[in-house]
Amino acid sequence: MNLSFFQDKKFLRSMLGLAIPVAFQQFISAGVNMVDVLMVGQLGESAIAALGLANQLFFLLIIFLFGITSGTAIFSAQYWGKKEIGNIYKVLGISLIIATAVGALFSLVAVFFPETVLKFYTEDQEVISLASSYLRIVGVSYVFTAIVTAYFAVLRSITLVKITVFISVIALVLKSMLGYALIFGIGIFPEFGVRGAAISTAFAWILQFILTVGLVYYRKTPLAVHPRLFFDFNRVFLAKVMKTAMPAAINEVFWSVGITVYFAVYAHISTGAIAAIQINASIEEIAFVLFIGLGNACAIMIGNKIGEGEMDLAFEYSRRFLIMIVFLAILLGIGILFLRTPIISLYEVSIEVAENVNKLLIIFALGLWVRSINFILFVGVLRAGGDTRFAMYMEIFSVWVIGVPAALIGGFVLNLPVYGVYLLVFGEEIVKVFIMLRRYRSKKWMHNLVDIRV
Repeated sequence: MNLSFFQDKKFLRSMLGLAIPVAFQQFISAGVNMVDVLMVGQLGESAIAALGLANQLFFLLIIFLFGITSGTAIFSAQYWGKKEIGNIYKVLGISLIIATAVGALFSLVAVFFPETVLKFYTEDQEVISLASSYLRIVGVSYVFTAIVTAYFAVLRSITLVKITVFISVIALVLKSMLGYALIFGIGIFPEFGVRGAAISTAFAWILQFILTVGLVYYRKTPLAVHPRLFFDFNRVFLAKVMKTAMPAAINEVFWSVGITVYFAVYAHISTGAIAAIQINASIEEIAFVLFIGLGNACAIMIGNKIGEGEMDLAFEYSRRFLIMIVFLAILLGIGILFLRTPIISLYEVSIEVAENVNKLLIIFALGLWVRSINFILFVGVLRAGGDTRFAMYMEIFSVWVIGVPAALIGGFVLNLPVYGVYLLVFGEEIVKVFIMLRRYRSKKWMHNLVDIRV
């Protein structure tokens, strides 16, 4: 295994300059979410379950937005490498139109039909009532979430990562402080419980929208142009972008809907089971921040190099990222195994829920290196190379042919405990990693999209 790249200062400087800010941003976000779960957890297991189920709608939204915006950001990264700034405006415009439409749709569902969605997951009326009150408040911010997500994807692809980090950190810190005050009724603030978490979340996204648009123009970034330039594209350009972006979005939709099926199965087991999954998910989110940072850095650096026509260097970069992420995953997995008991002790839950979380974390820690490989190949490599169609087929196959049937059989036929179903579902990651590595080694994923004339 050739590790000489650790002496390549230019590569390391670029990688760290992109990965660390994104990882830090994700750490703050995951940390705030974990604090939300801890605070709401003081209200009882039903409150934790309600927060987890309500966030499933937001999860579907953010994953679809991620698919669309990361799919379009493939082009902005390659156009940035080729120094064609005008086309980046058009890519942002396409992303904004689609993202805003999706955000508006999800907002309508969250505000007017929350009970209909929540009944898919549980029959527990207390949980449905709490989750509905959360969704009706937080749903008003979904359009702002969509606009921020579109801007962030393009800003990162043109290496302006620090702006996105600054905005996120400010908004999330204020969200955490406001959430604490509104959940428990501190000082002049009334006690709203779960609704307090919703108000602080909506506030954070609206604030991010204001800061994003404001800083883009105040700092005179490359995106600080008249908005009409964002929408100055023709049908041929739109078709070119959507041909690559839509498979990425469809990929994320099928994956995210599959994940919600998993959650429905967990909720079927018991309210305690969904509480355990929610706690485990918040810990997983913290653990995965390094990989998200490296995945974003990988996608940007590979996309830039493909745009510049340096295919061999793009592949070499992908090899380096794979090596680093596997080493990190092994080390982090070992750390989780040793620290899981003190982490679980932070939550006010029953002995049964704590034992379930303990077993879930063991499975997660042992399989983290497999998940990290799949993540970097999907998000950092194949997507950066424009191989979104293959990635879409792979995700649909792994989730819906392996993962979902495994969850349904484990939960409804075998009546396994929550950690047993979680382990069965993990089987799709194992199958996926072999197929993904074969595709990666073939180099068929590498496409210079911006050299295709329109």
